[in-house]
Amino acid sequence: PDTSDIKNGLTIELDGEPYKVLNFSIMKQARGAAKTTIKFKNLKRGTTIENTYRSGEKFETAQIDRKPSVYTYEDEAGNCFFMDSESFEEVMVEQKAIEDVKKWIVEGMECDLVFFKGEVIEVKTPSPYVYEVVETEPNVKGNTAQGYTKPAVLDCGATVNVPGFVEQGSSIKVDTEKGEYMER
Repeated sequence: PDTSDIKNGLTIELDGEPYKVLNFSIMKQARGAAKTTIKFKNLKRGTTIENTYRSGEKFETAQIDRKPSVYTYEDEAGNCFFMDSESFEEVMVEQKAIEDVKKWIVEGMECDLVFFKGEVIEVKTPSPYVYEVVETEPNVKGNTAQGYTKPAVLDCGATVNVPGFVEQGSSIKVDTEKGEYMER
């Protein structure tokens, strides 16, 4: 792929390591070619970098494998364990590969483990996903203001803002990539 193929979430290989595109911007110049500034996250180290490329510059797509795996448990060190849905082998995922999405994961959830050269570099949670609201303040009678939201704690441990009418014990659909309430 080259600069015209760049999109958010694309994983490319730079200097032998996997980088995911977080965001990018294209600057057109009066006389010259456009330049593309890309912000990447190194999926192995967790660091972010920003580089600028000339229009049409080429990239190497990272050779990644996705394997559906079911979350089983977490150890004291914060490593998470999954069971490969096809081979039933146990796979350990280090904390740094999962920290961004860990709050959305519940026991028995099937996620996609993203492998790069045999190592898990990212965990993709199903999105949208239905969670149960375990804690939220009761809806105040008479509070029918449009757009009124309140925080709700979900059974996975994450907190999202929900509309005022959502009650404790109800199930809601959440976009786990954006961390936002979608619907009841």
